[in-house]
Amino acid sequence: MKAPAPGTAYAPETEVVRLGRDPFRFDGFVNPPVVRGSTVLSPTYDDLVNHRGRYSYGRRGNPTSEGLETAISALEGADGTVLTPSGLSAVSVALLSVLKAGDHLLMTDSAYNPTRRVCDGLLTRYGVEVTYYDPLVGGGIAELVRPETRAIFMESPGSQSLEVQDVPAIVAVARDRGITTLIDNTWATPLYFRPLEHGVDVSIMAGTKYLSGHADLNIGTIAAKGRAWKQVIGTHGDMGICVSPDDAALGARGLRTMAVRLERHWQSGLEVAHWLQAQPQVARLIHPAMAGDAGHDLWTRDFTGASGLFSAILKPVPERALAIFFDSLALFGMGYSWGGFESLIIPFDCSAYRTATRWQTEGPAIRLHVGLEAPADLIADLAQAFVRMDEAAST
Repeated sequence: MKAPAPGTAYAPETEVVRLGRDPFRFDGFVNPPVVRGSTVLSPTYDDLVNHRGRYSYGRRGNPTSEGLETAISALEGADGTVLTPSGLSAVSVALLSVLKAGDHLLMTDSAYNPTRRVCDGLLTRYGVEVTYYDPLVGGGIAELVRPETRAIFMESPGSQSLEVQDVPAIVAVARDRGITTLIDNTWATPLYFRPLEHGVDVSIMAGTKYLSGHADLNIGTIAAKGRAWKQVIGTHGDMGICVSPDDAALGARGLRTMAVRLERHWQSGLEVAHWLQAQPQVARLIHPAMAGDAGHDLWTRDFTGASGLFSAILKPVPERALAIFFDSLALFGMGYSWGGFESLIIPFDCSAYRTATRWQTEGPAIRLHVGLEAPADLIADLAQAFVRMDEAAST
């Protein structure tokens, strides 16, 4: 694989195939080797004391992790990327990198619930004050900024409820006041939304989802620019965070097919969502890529694609009938993750932990991840489950 000519620009589909690997560095092998090791030897005393080696210690990186980090940095447009053992650990390390005791954090009310637990537990315990804000506030976030506000955290679309945030408007306020911005970009990945190009300082991804794509890996990525990158790499190193070479290799393997998988998730998800929207059991859909969704205009403006994750609000139904609906599904697994090849479904209720906004629905809320199965089969599976739910509700 030769380096491109100067000025050559490749499409994202090409980049995920070529980035982060140099076959001729490893005797022509297409993929970097899985390097397992802690100690790195120096050939001379002078090299040792002056840190002249490419690598210094296994925890600080090796050819396997470096390849994936380099690829993610290029896709994100970042100064650098670090890997963490999970998406949640990526959130925690990123927040700890830019905050200290006495600081104030603005956190979106639509955040992944474990992220809220980090805020209400770990950060609060260490003297950081957290204020949750309406994810749809946009430039109005300026009214919530305090002199001690040091960071604003976004998640767009939001976890489960899928609100699309006006990222450029929030970033404009933050930039004007010297506030660091962070975003959980797991839903879109840098293939469909590049936060750093919109002025965000830190982009976080739970690679457990679409980077992996096979439900067999826990991994997180933190990509950053400028001062934020120096803070992230410093904290990451000081905390001794590292990812096993086997997990890094799985992440790199998943990266090679992420573009084709994401497109299939996107298109299949829309097909299933449009079918659901027409069903009498469904009150409404929450899918930013669908016309009429509250976040559709912002999605159209800022995003280049969508994933297979969306939500639906059902019309009121007894819980025993809802349970029969879930238990009747053959192709949708019930599990708290998404992004893999398999379709998943869960019930959810945000009302218990929303504090800045009110979550109120017409009936039960469900979140679906449409996998790589044939959409017609998934639709048939949902249809028969609805029939059984209706039968149970009528008795």
